[in-house]
Amino acid sequence: MQTIPFDLDGEYVELNQLLKLAGLVDSGGAGKALVAAGAVRVDGAVESRKTAKIRSGQVVQLDGIEIRVG
Repeated sequence: MQTIPFDLDGEYVELNQLLKLAGLVDSGGAGKALVAAGAVRVDGAVESRKTAKIRSGQVVQLDGIEIRVG
């Protein structure tokens, strides 16, 4: 599994924006579509909230890619 480290600027980042900022999708809208399709996991569980607040220490997974938020 490929791992992408992501340094958080503030308290949290919205899930759809994290996917965009990490370079996995071209837009926040594309990120929302993937979340709605059930393709995104947060800390091992499917996440259905498109704007879920992702905080430091959490792990987001999509298609064999893992984003470690720090």
